[in-house]
Amino acid sequence: MRFILLCITILIFIGCGDDTCDIGMRLPSITNATVYDTDIVKINDYLDANNIVANSTASGLHYIIDEAGSEEKPEQCDLVQVAYTGYYLDETVFDSSFESQFPLTNVIAGWREGIPLFGKNGKGKLLVPSYLAYGDQPPSSIRPNAVMVFDIELKNF
Repeated sequence: MRFILLCITILIFIGCGDDTCDIGMRLPSITNATVYDTDIVKINDYLDANNIVANSTASGLHYIIDEAGSEEKPEQCDLVQVAYTGYYLDETVFDSSFESQFPLTNVIAGWREGIPLFGKNGKGKLLVPSYLAYGDQPPSSIRPNAVMVFDIELKNF
């Protein structure tokens, strides 16, 4: 009985750490290699056609940093203020905002990974594969399995 109480006590202390947000980088797993390959080919074709050089992460997110901004970068639990224009590879704009504010935890995986690459007042572009965006079940105003491009400015956090 004492052993059980000791285990419960230890679990309570482990679960009662500080109040910081520790969600980690919860990126979706890629379960469909065909979708991954197709999205990466689309992104590379777009980059080639527009003579753009981009960096990429292990997840397949591609990014261009035009202005790095400050050295301090947002963390996953920060409230960020971002100006952005979102469009598809065919340049059709689907969303834009001069200044939106939201918790970084409440955005698509491509933004959770990409926004922290910029400092305050940083500017650039994120090319987000569909599996890091909305995949095959997007909101009604978004195309299914769409690769998305975002011109962003991280204004504050």
